[in-house]
Amino acid sequence: MQHNVLILDFGSQYTQLIARRVRELNIFCEIYPYNQPPKDIASFQAIILSGSPFSVRAEDAPHPDLSQIRGKKPLLAVCYGAQYLAHFGGGEVAPSNTREYGRALLNYVKDDELFFDEVALNSQVWMSHSDTITRLPENGMLLASTHDVANAAYKIEGEVTYGIQFHPEVYHSVDGKQILENFLVKIAGIEQNFTPNNFVEDIVAELKEKLQDDLVVLGLSGGVDSTVAAVLLNKAIGKNLYCIFVNNGLLRKNEFANVLKQYEGMGLNVIGVDASQRFMDALAGIEEPEAKRKAIGKVFVEVFDDEAHKINNVTWLAQGTIYPDVIESVSVKGPSATIKSHHNVGGLPDFMKLKIVEPLRMLFKDEVRKVGRALGIDEELLGRHPFPGPGLAIRILGDITPEKVQILQEVDHIFIQGLKDHGLYDKVWQAGAILLPVNSVGVMGDERTYEKVVALRAVESTDGMTADWVHLPYDFLTMISNQIINKVRGVNRVVYDISSKPPATIEWE
Repeated sequence: MQHNVLILDFGSQYTQLIARRVRELNIFCEIYPYNQPPKDIASFQAIILSGSPFSVRAEDAPHPDLSQIRGKKPLLAVCYGAQYLAHFGGGEVAPSNTREYGRALLNYVKDDELFFDEVALNSQVWMSHSDTITRLPENGMLLASTHDVANAAYKIEGEVTYGIQFHPEVYHSVDGKQILENFLVKIAGIEQNFTPNNFVEDIVAELKEKLQDDLVVLGLSGGVDSTVAAVLLNKAIGKNLYCIFVNNGLLRKNEFANVLKQYEGMGLNVIGVDASQRFMDALAGIEEPEAKRKAIGKVFVEVFDDEAHKINNVTWLAQGTIYPDVIESVSVKGPSATIKSHHNVGGLPDFMKLKIVEPLRMLFKDEVRKVGRALGIDEELLGRHPFPGPGLAIRILGDITPEKVQILQEVDHIFIQGLKDHGLYDKVWQAGAILLPVNSVGVMGDERTYEKVVALRAVESTDGMTADWVHLPYDFLTMISNQIINKVRGVNRVVYDISSKPPATIEWE
């Protein structure tokens, strides 16, 4: 994969958005924690420093080693990055008189400056900081100001180094994408060649070179990621790929049979394995979310190990890991604190001798779908909502029992089918139901009930890194609630989750 742009993460909630905007320009980029940079920085064509929740004046603030970057690579420092360059480069950073947060207008932009090419005066930008640059660093030249921020943008003469105190990556910065394009394309000279067709061509060639004549087993789930990974691998190694679809007993209603049927005619070698009882036994009595994830991950590995031994000379385990999985599983001081663990991130136990191959590891979800279209995969399959690897186990809060799984499968089926029947499914990024570990009082007929509560969740998103709840029609929610309560024994109350990510996550566990 080409090394175009390196984004050093200082812990900003917007770091992933920087990557999204860069990718939208058809330029490949990677995110690394500032204190764990890649060894081959020289191979990157430009560097972007992210924002941070820290103040550069704090003792525990991130202090990156920029010796391989400053003056050697085109550098764009955003918010904290810009303040860092000023604070430690002969300038001055001080607390703002008022917290500079929200919309602002560029009321001064330096004439004939390529960085602001095609950006109009009074263009709206988004500020998010409590410190401000009161004096530019040595050799700093002012490029732009707002009413409250005198030094909103600057460059350092003698270097291809730029600093901005606003966030070009958020939609509120109207010309933010243009500014990024100016820096990356017009100033750094990077080609815009990261397209789905080019990715397919590059990754298939890479897989052929990497895998040669080795045999590969792939964990197929029926979801977009594993399907696209399977088709890419099949394109590269053909009959040497063995796809294994495991029923962990935590799938949606009838999903095991439906998914197996869905793959018929795709030219994939698919093996169905029903290991539901094995997973249920491993989950017995476990309530803590991370413990559930790890228990499921452990059994997945064991099942794959068993199945791999049935195929002679298997060398690789392929997985549909995508970039948000990788980012959210990183844990360093400051940047990208671990949000959750993933059973397909972080390697395999010592007893399992298979090597891992992850064709989609560097793609966001929407990019995976674009690659799927380039491969000619059926649109209905590509349009499937994301479904968590641990399945319904992380949508059943508390311990897992067969009875709870059955209740949630029925509730989920009514909700998802209702979205499809009413033309709402494709307007939603991800939807599902959550079984809560509480009972509530109800009245059915003349009887008092004390039964389960379920929460419905539907969100809209581009890549899963941020999400907002979907304003489903009240009439639809009323109908679904009535159907669930009338048809699913054991449930007497339905609520709708109206939380966004952040601060909440899409899943409840």
